[in-house]
Amino acid sequence: MSSENTLDDEDTFKILIATDIHLGYLEKDAIRGNDSYNTLDEILKCAKTNEVDFILLGGDLFHENKPSRRCLHNCITMLRKYCMGDTPIQFDIVSDQTVNFNTSKFPWVNYQDENLNISIPAFSIHGNHDDPTGAEGLCALDLLSASGLLNHFGHSQSVESIEISPILMQKGNTKLALFGLGSIPDERLYRMFVNNQVTMLRPKEDQDEWFNLFAIHQNRSKHGPTNYIPEQFLDDFLDLVVWGHEHECLITPSRNEQQLFYVIQPGSSVATSLSPGEATKKHIGLLRVKGRKMNLQKIPLKTVRQFFIQDVVLGDYPDLFTPDTPQVTKKVENLCYAKVTEMLEEAERERLGCPLTPEKPLIRLRVDYSGGFDTFHTSRFSQKFVERVANPKDIIHFLRRREQKEDNKGLTLANSAEGLRVEDLVKQYFAATEQTVQLSLLTEHGMGKALQEFVDKDEKDAIEELITYQLEKTQCHLQARAVTTEQDIDTEVRRFRDSKKNTTEEDNEIKEVSNDAHEPEPLSGLMCDTLDLDSDGGSGPSAAPTRGRGRGGRGRGAARIRPG
Repeated sequence: MSSENTLDDEDTFKILIATDIHLGYLEKDAIRGNDSYNTLDEILKCAKTNEVDFILLGGDLFHENKPSRRCLHNCITMLRKYCMGDTPIQFDIVSDQTVNFNTSKFPWVNYQDENLNISIPAFSIHGNHDDPTGAEGLCALDLLSASGLLNHFGHSQSVESIEISPILMQKGNTKLALFGLGSIPDERLYRMFVNNQVTMLRPKEDQDEWFNLFAIHQNRSKHGPTNYIPEQFLDDFLDLVVWGHEHECLITPSRNEQQLFYVIQPGSSVATSLSPGEATKKHIGLLRVKGRKMNLQKIPLKTVRQFFIQDVVLGDYPDLFTPDTPQVTKKVENLCYAKVTEMLEEAERERLGCPLTPEKPLIRLRVDYSGGFDTFHTSRFSQKFVERVANPKDIIHFLRRREQKEDNKGLTLANSAEGLRVEDLVKQYFAATEQTVQLSLLTEHGMGKALQEFVDKDEKDAIEELITYQLEKTQCHLQARAVTTEQDIDTEVRRFRDSKKNTTEEDNEIKEVSNDAHEPEPLSGLMCDTLDLDSDGGSGPSAAPTRGRGRGGRGRGAARIRPG
């Protein structure tokens, strides 16, 4: 890694890097509704001020899978304001763009379109919030791509195998290979890596001359045995990995000593949960690449709302109170008031001289009341700070250390649910319940994904579609096996269900049902003799334009690529 700033010359790529912008988060909130929009405006303004070659976004540009009209309008307006113009593009793309942008009707980079004036091209993979859905596999990024404002890449359409073909760029003597992989369910991608079903392609000639940059949007922290992607799964020829999805800002490059590449985790640019990882100061990165050397400049974001979080364990204050102290609840409330006031005073000191920082900060006090203490009325407490904080309704979060019990029938998820996905909660529930209330027709993975579609993406038919699909398919299986007795039916149903657990067949079925739930017309039924459903992909891509708008060489000659 270059220890000094590389000179900005004709051989140096300047790339602005950001992830997890979550545009539209809490847009209806009277206080926080504009936070994500203000920060995107700052990010794009920073790109223009620094005259970057391009912008790289690491997924979750949008918070909702179906962004509101206001959200899309604001995004389009800002991209048009900052990314369109007459400034010449100083780099060429030399790879086969019909492969790089194979899901687009216009399979070429937007700045090479003769009908557009692009001064700063933006490249983005999709995240788990704005991932493609429906029979045609479209997402909000595809709307921006079709309008010519953004280049959506890294979309893998196959659940059997993944080939990641890089966008090959050249600026002067510097060659950059940009790899991207949009969000895929972690357990599926983990299994594909283990089974060697993920291939990263490399240029056939002069492999050692390319700087290899990879954008990924997956769990980096281990949330379960296979519910994350270990860094050692990635190819060792990479130079830098931009890791999206994790919201804690760890943007300083960290070296993986096993694979010998660097990883940066820019984190989110807006706090979407009141957890410790979100309290880290938010940054974006300005990456300079010259030859095989790089330098990353951290740029603090000034429009991000301040967030302070503290933990208080009531049992650590025996000199002030115990559970048996008279009026102990009032004394606990006074302690919490003092802690919140301290955080507000610290926020005010930090905000001095920063006019772009919102006035009201986010405050979270997590209170551990284990050991016999009682909670107090949080709504009444919050009223004291309603004019001073941005989140008056959830300043206090009571939690209690889980006591070990032999009987876990009444497992409570309330204290452990913060930050977990719906799918994780489903697995926790069924792992703790008795055998008599386990699923017999559906798998936990399938039910979890259907619930996630229902909650996160407002797909009201997701659960019904899954149950109907699995019921009809199980009936076909039983008919084929000629099973008639009630005992044999129960045994065969469970055997059929268990045979699909953690397999590619299960992934395919979940994806198929998810697509059906997005269709405007429901399926008429599943035929037992034709279980595979086909759909036409529509018309082919438009013809590529023959020339650009005179911004230097824009040849579309494809470099030969082979598997790495």
